[in-house]
Amino acid sequence: MGKAGAFWIAIVVAIGLAVLGTTPPRPAPVSAPAGQFSAERAMADVRMIAQGPHGTGTEQHRWVRERLEQRLIETGLGVRQDEGEVTDPRMREWLNRYNGTKLARIPLTNTVAVLGGSDPKLPAVALMAHYDSVPGSPAAADDGAGVAAILETLRVLAADRERRRDVIVIFTDGEESGLLGAKMFFGQNGKGGTDEAGRIGAIINLEARGGGGTANLFQTSAMNGEVAGLWARTAPHPAGASLSAYIYSVLPNDTDLTPALPRGYAAWNIAFVGRPELYHSPLATADRLDRGSLQQMGEQTLGLAQALVRAEALPGKAPDAVFFDVFGLFAVHYAPVWGWAMLALGAAGYALLGARDFALRPFLGGIGRMVGLIVLAAAVLQGLNLLSQGAPVDYYDRLAATTKLEAMALFVCIDIAFLFAVSGPTTRAGEAGFALPLLLLGAAGQALAPTAAYVLALPLALGGLAALPKVRESRAGMAVSAVMAALVGGYMLVLGHFGMQAVGAMMPVVAVLPLALVCLLFLPLRPLLPAIAARLAAGAFLLLAVGMALWVRWDAPAPTVPIYSQVRELGVKG
Repeated sequence: MGKAGAFWIAIVVAIGLAVLGTTPPRPAPVSAPAGQFSAERAMADVRMIAQGPHGTGTEQHRWVRERLEQRLIETGLGVRQDEGEVTDPRMREWLNRYNGTKLARIPLTNTVAVLGGSDPKLPAVALMAHYDSVPGSPAAADDGAGVAAILETLRVLAADRERRRDVIVIFTDGEESGLLGAKMFFGQNGKGGTDEAGRIGAIINLEARGGGGTANLFQTSAMNGEVAGLWARTAPHPAGASLSAYIYSVLPNDTDLTPALPRGYAAWNIAFVGRPELYHSPLATADRLDRGSLQQMGEQTLGLAQALVRAEALPGKAPDAVFFDVFGLFAVHYAPVWGWAMLALGAAGYALLGARDFALRPFLGGIGRMVGLIVLAAAVLQGLNLLSQGAPVDYYDRLAATTKLEAMALFVCIDIAFLFAVSGPTTRAGEAGFALPLLLLGAAGQALAPTAAYVLALPLALGGLAALPKVRESRAGMAVSAVMAALVGGYMLVLGHFGMQAVGAMMPVVAVLPLALVCLLFLPLRPLLPAIAARLAAGAFLLLAVGMALWVRWDAPAPTVPIYSQVRELGVKG
């Protein structure tokens, strides 16, 4: 296989794997077998819930609650209400203003239901989602999809004769007002709360921040070794990663699971963040919801719930595990210590490669190229991010521009790749130097965040394996390099896309690490260009990136932004 052919085959395969890894499964039809989750069946409940905005305290909110109670009773559950009220005067004022109400007292009502198992003395399994919307949004995704997924899951569980444990359903109110319903149900700091809260042994929470994309396991309970293992074994089309769980653990974000975690339950939090422009949007209707996302959310929920209600023992506490899905086909999980072995393999491969005909100058040049790539990519992405921001900087309008910002980041990455990777390094010592900064970053990540460092350790191990002299110099060496580059390239495209969908609207620098790893793995395959040609190509892509940033800055406020957003109230941007 020639170098050019291997390069382009690896590029095509990487793109194909990325499409596979970012595309939810097909929604199962209404005619799907009764024991399977069907997104099309669940869509009937989504349409009912999302007929219009149903913020806490509104008549539509009460109507949705009554229909949900009826659906639960029809499925065979006993239902009760957990009642309180919104006590914060600032939140009451906000709800009244944007809901169009004038209520002196805004009630807060959780709907709690129980599906009995054959042994009610066992700790129960809880399924939770919130049924309130933000003002002005029909909330088909956030959280109509979660509620509907639970109702479809209950339909299957109700007919499961192997069900041993009770299933407790918690449809919380006031999530959009500060997790008020969840705090009322679970109490504060794991104390107080309802009787049902004390019976729960495991809990699955469903959320959304957008209108589609893969439904990801993004948070678990602490000491998640067994929790992650159960998810990996039961999810038909898994999506999720311990990297997401680690990042979420250091962010200030909350969901209804937050008040539950101090009680020590085995816990899973699943959400999708694609189509971010639909987050809290007045256009977040049932017709705009990605049914594949609903299918993937429901499949993972049903797989976990069915395993839990049948289990003799619930997952216990075990050392945190590394876990991630492989392009949505299957999930792997392993002890973080294996990351050190992967880094050692990567270091050995590149060290042996660099030792052949070693020269200090190209080695240092390779180090400089990788450091320059990382620093300049981060600087350009951050600079264009600032250029793309109008005034005021509205979070929801930025979310609406995510697709354009992702294109901007892609153009920047191609620009930097032309500057630092296409025209060099050209020696084995230079390639070893090019890898060294990433190996050092991997070691630091492994020491500080071992469950998240696999995004460096595993690609570096694959790159080091392909760099071993006996592999590189064999007849099949080019094919091995192409396979490794395709696998890493595909995963980095998935990671970059997910990062941009999740936080790229404000932090496009998340594209830097995927860029660096792609450049490293494709280095042995890339067609060399003269320096002047590489610079001209880099300049062209930089102009495209600048043009995209200016488009975002001067574009009109998006029609998807919520009714309470700054740009909607001002009517201007830029």
